[in-house]
Amino acid sequence: MKINIYYGGRGLIEDPTIYVINKLTEVLEELRVDVSRYNLYEEKNSIAMLPKTLKDADGVILATTVEWMGIGGLMQQFLDACWLYGDKEKIEKLYMLPVVTASTYGEREAQLTLIQAWGMLGGVTYDGLSAYVEDYLEFETNREYAITIEKKAESFYRVINQERRMLPASNIVIRQNLLKSNSMILTPQESEQLSIYASDDVYVKKQKQDIEELTRIYKEMLEGAGDNDSYQEFIPNLKENFCPMEDFKASYAIDLTDINKTLVVEVDGSMLNCYYGKKADADVIAKTSREVMNSLILGKITFQGAFMSGKLTAKGNFKTLRSFDQVFSFK
Repeated sequence: MKINIYYGGRGLIEDPTIYVINKLTEVLEELRVDVSRYNLYEEKNSIAMLPKTLKDADGVILATTVEWMGIGGLMQQFLDACWLYGDKEKIEKLYMLPVVTASTYGEREAQLTLIQAWGMLGGVTYDGLSAYVEDYLEFETNREYAITIEKKAESFYRVINQERRMLPASNIVIRQNLLKSNSMILTPQESEQLSIYASDDVYVKKQKQDIEELTRIYKEMLEGAGDNDSYQEFIPNLKENFCPMEDFKASYAIDLTDINKTLVVEVDGSMLNCYYGKKADADVIAKTSREVMNSLILGKITFQGAFMSGKLTAKGNFKTLRSFDQVFSFK
């Protein structure tokens, strides 16, 4: 027999839920049950993959801690993943024991949430353990509490071993209606593949980059960004924060790589000329992104600071590069 424990708390030493699941594990292992524990706080980036761990299990224990309200975000993410990517046929055969402790109000409501959620997934629910714990040490050292937990573990073992049937509940009908309304009918294999994509950071990052690129393209189309003569972003800010320096003459060509435009800044004493175009012979030729340029204009970062941090690359006269922050005082 194999039982999986999914713990949705934060892993704090004084968390009484950890004591309960450790006690349950101790008894189940004495009964020769193979117990696997998954700490969701350690699996944050791969929660979407966890439903596939249900394949070889005969039962599950969903354990969480109420710190202020509800079952917690990590446990909710896991249940969402089970609904989206889990093998429903397998879940229908799985018995679930909920475990909830709370240092505030709401342990029974959280337990009911776990029971309802597992029922909606089609699984078999069993009466669990819920407790309000005011004093962690008193709870852990109370022998009567320990006996109650041990007996619950033994009862859960017998229920799974004997494959006891539970009385039907009305949420079966609700679940069937929800499944009917789902336009995407996926096989267990397709659901598992989808969960791999959902937990693949590279794939998700690529999708985000594609969306950002499309957003940029449409924004340029709407703003008429293709016309350098009409494109004026950052130019009013430069003019407004210009601080002339006597006998100072320099030119800057700042290539905004993500919008494929070059901002040319020409300074000659009290004269300032800014435009979008080309200037191959500029004293300083820099490359950066629109976002970094925006931070510079807002005074969040200096030109030299962006260069030193690697957010901006440049070639040319280093003294002229540093003078940019004197000629333009952004606040």
